[in-house]
Amino acid sequence: MTKHQKRLAVPKSWPVERKEETYTTKAAAGPHGGAGVPLLIVLRDVLGYADSKKEARYALGQDSVLVNGTAISDERQPIGMFDILAFREREEYYRVFPDEGGRLSLTPIDAESAGSKLGKIAGKAQVPGGDTQLTLHDGQTLLVEDATTYDGNDSIVVSNDGNEIVAHFTYEEGALVTAVSGAHAGRIGTIDEIQVTPGSSPNNVLIETESGEERFETIEEYVVVIDENFTGDADDADADADETDVADADETDADGGEDE
Repeated sequence: MTKHQKRLAVPKSWPVERKEETYTTKAAAGPHGGAGVPLLIVLRDVLGYADSKKEARYALGQDSVLVNGTAISDERQPIGMFDILAFREREEYYRVFPDEGGRLSLTPIDAESAGSKLGKIAGKAQVPGGDTQLTLHDGQTLLVEDATTYDGNDSIVVSNDGNEIVAHFTYEEGALVTAVSGAHAGRIGTIDEIQVTPGSSPNNVLIETESGEERFETIEEYVVVIDENFTGDADDADADADETDVADADETDADGGEDE
């Protein structure tokens, strides 16, 4: 199977120039499905911590780059929404957060915030033994004993060490949310109304912006409940740090192939 991906076919969230070359790095199988951005692109083209795939592989071989608390050695590891990137030697921490237009951006956070990850509950099912299994937006699964506590579209914060649920945000009117896809991706506001649609059509969600002067409408699938302090992590980590827009990266693959 080829390890290259045609640029014209990559998701909109990927930080590649689609018409400059034919191919770019292909993400390995893993979390986030086809929307996951290969870690190589984040290291080389977004952050500039490596000049080539060879340098990225060497850095990853030192176990100094963590994704959600786990050292990653595969430069093709998919990186996606709400993942936590930690660079031990640099003492730098980032959360992958949706930006306007559905692009992914890296938000600087502090070390304490990097110890856990936000996840949207995408599925809920009972398993043998009486426990309930929660499936998150990135494919991660968790077993919980109280089936009535958590519902689909709720958000939970899971610790990277031990997968313990440390916070729970209910999907309901009045909840603070962000749109992660669609025409309003990246916008933040409070749920004003959840309109249940009969049949198989998705439910609509009316969201009032933070200023309170505007409302926008999106579908339930595109909405994720967040904490009121969730988007303030960048200021807590470094008041002078700029949010790194993944979509502004310069792609440098030559001859339609991969740098070595």
